[in-house]
Amino acid sequence: MDFVDGTPLYKCYGHLFTQLAQLNRADSVITEENVLQEANTDILKIMDGMLQDVLLPGSGLKGSENAVEFLNAVNSGKRGLILMEHFSNFDLPGFCYILRHSGVPQASEIADRLVAIAGMKLNEQNAMVSAWASAYSRIVIYPSRSIASIKDPEERAAEEQRSRKINMASMRALDNVRKMGKIVLVFPAGTRFRKDRPETKRGVREIDSYIRLSDVIMPVSINGNCLRISDTDSENMIADEVWHDKVFFTCGKVIDCKQFRKDIQDKLPADLEDKKQPVVDAVMDILNGMHDEVEKTRFSE
Repeated sequence: MDFVDGTPLYKCYGHLFTQLAQLNRADSVITEENVLQEANTDILKIMDGMLQDVLLPGSGLKGSENAVEFLNAVNSGKRGLILMEHFSNFDLPGFCYILRHSGVPQASEIADRLVAIAGMKLNEQNAMVSAWASAYSRIVIYPSRSIASIKDPEERAAEEQRSRKINMASMRALDNVRKMGKIVLVFPAGTRFRKDRPETKRGVREIDSYIRLSDVIMPVSINGNCLRISDTDSENMIADEVWHDKVFFTCGKVIDCKQFRKDIQDKLPADLEDKKQPVVDAVMDILNGMHDEVEKTRFSE
């Protein structure tokens, strides 16, 4: 469909809300019983249509040889983890779309086997956002930073108990999907990047646990963004602005998790209390470096 760049999401695609609501089977309240949310293929078709609208010609996949190596490692029995930059709610949809349309069979297979780690906000905050998130398989977690914002002591204690139950169930689900040969995708920053809040691009220390419980990592950087956070209504996800853009997803070199953690932690002071954050910081450094390198030539290709 035709639209002017910068138009809010609800104006561009509001005509789809009723259809999405009818197709959506995702639970609006997350408990320890429903943390694994299976993909809804009917909604996936609608999401693909949106991406066809917004992705400019020339958008595509870089580093496909790394994707092939990563999939081969997973097929050999290794636990695979994709760590990806996070700018918008189109990141996961765009990655899956580009993988499936890359012309690389192994890339398409990765898309089919992906299970993303997602915060509860995508399910619980807005029915529209919940619907399009449900196009992709997810394990829902209770993010630690959500609890940090609760001021009332009683409410905080109740939510801490709830978060423990949900996150324990999520770790069990993670183990189960891996036994099924699935590939786990995590956004190490834990939230979408906001230019006026540089802390949103810092990886959260909990990501070290995912690395510790994995065998190989494939970092993925994103250049270009078709769904940008509104400057005037940043907390309202359906007010995000839709833009046409040339987008590249770049698959980085495969990393051995055990060696990666060891190399970083061996260099840390023996008395350093937090040895998790430096590991995650190193991941973000890799992603930032990949991003900056691709951005140099994004519009000249």
